[in-house]
Amino acid sequence: MYRRTLAAFLAPLILFAQEDEAPPAPEAEPRVEIKTAPPAKPMPVATPLPVSRAAPAAPSAPAKVTYSQCNVDGPYIAMTYDDGPHGVQTPRLLDMLKQRRIKATFFVVGKCVAEYPEIARRIVAEGHEIANHSWSHPTLSSMTEASVREQLDRTHQVIKQATGIETRLFRPPYGAFTQRQRNWAHAIYGYRTILWDVDTLDWKHRSPARTEAIAMEQTKSGSIILTHDIHKATIDAMPSLLDGLLAKGFKFVTVSELIAMDRPQPRKPAATPAVTADAPSAPSPALRSSAR
Repeated sequence: MYRRTLAAFLAPLILFAQEDEAPPAPEAEPRVEIKTAPPAKPMPVATPLPVSRAAPAAPSAPAKVTYSQCNVDGPYIAMTYDDGPHGVQTPRLLDMLKQRRIKATFFVVGKCVAEYPEIARRIVAEGHEIANHSWSHPTLSSMTEASVREQLDRTHQVIKQATGIETRLFRPPYGAFTQRQRNWAHAIYGYRTILWDVDTLDWKHRSPARTEAIAMEQTKSGSIILTHDIHKATIDAMPSLLDGLLAKGFKFVTVSELIAMDRPQPRKPAATPAVTADAPSAPSPALRSSAR
């Protein structure tokens, strides 16, 4: 009874208190912080180089690809032997050179190297220079580029196979090689075309005495002397010729060694015409005609 009376008394009070209580504030939504990317750094710009006002450098001189002689300081010369190796004459010559401690350059024919590879190896083993003289000795200046390439390439390869040497010198048979071909051979193989300034004509007269006389008379410092190690008469001339050149004070080197000594020829000053102050110059025919 008592509990019922108390509940009836408190009910209005509780209802009144709930009506007066303020509704709870809605929960605030979580604050989302939006991060903005920092401003992009400007791309670095290369500072332009200052413009040089100096005069442009002079273009370098084109590479020299042909030699018939060299301008050297000293009595240096190069003996060259073409068309071998020969089975009999080349070994004879090598013996003579070895006895005198002379180094020479051999321009070999490819098919001969293929026949006598052991002689090619001896040439290199004894300190001489070996170089390309074509495969079969044709006139290259009248041949197609493909045919010339075959001649040079086959010989280049057979020399390498026999001796391990990749030569950088070439002598065209008969000296017949156009300027365009020389430039081409230099670009493809690195070849320098080697001619001569002393032609003993040993292949033509076959006279040991004439071979010696021509070489003794024409050889000078920087000379490249042409002979052939396939002719008995040429090899017969060598003892006297080599000894004679040594007696003159010449020193024998390979062609590559001679080229390494080569110096540019000094320019000759332009000739100044002589002026005679005493006698007046004669009038020209045109002036003489107008004076009449």
